[in-house]
Amino acid sequence: MATAIAALLLLAACSSNKPAENPGASSSAPSSASTPSSAPETLTPVNATAVVAGLTSAGFTCGTDEAYAACTSEGAVVSILLGDHPRPPVVSVNAAGPVDTASAAIAKVLPKALEVAHISQPGDIVTWYGAQKGKPSAEMTAGDWLVSYAAETDTEEPGVHLTITDKLCKTACQAE
Repeated sequence: MATAIAALLLLAACSSNKPAENPGASSSAPSSASTPSSAPETLTPVNATAVVAGLTSAGFTCGTDEAYAACTSEGAVVSILLGDHPRPPVVSVNAAGPVDTASAAIAKVLPKALEVAHISQPGDIVTWYGAQKGKPSAEMTAGDWLVSYAAETDTEEPGVHLTITDKLCKTACQAE
């Protein structure tokens, strides 16, 4: 209750055109209000088996394809590199079809995939992904993860691919 009242007071102060009567009072606002969304998050690593179990629980249909588990939902496929790593070295989200359709399919499942895989800065990744519309490719770093985007339009199999790679992985980090 006190947090809600503080948030309302802060909102009222921010929306007012009048200068604050006590400029030093803003420093007593809850620290979570000033925490940037890009602050690295510390998440407990989960292995590939736990990611597949989490996606299955979330309604994805999962199976294996050689070195990867493939979990499908909403027209997108989340692929998780299998192995005995403390966290999956590669998580990719792919969708086939025209770029707009494939992008929308990925956007539907991306937040859940990032949450289940314990990938840091999921909000930043989702926002960045949404800003890639019309681009053929792009990359960003989110904590210990490299995020790569590619849209294929002039191929036999058009679609969109988002690959998230663990930068801390040292051995067996890609499928053979």
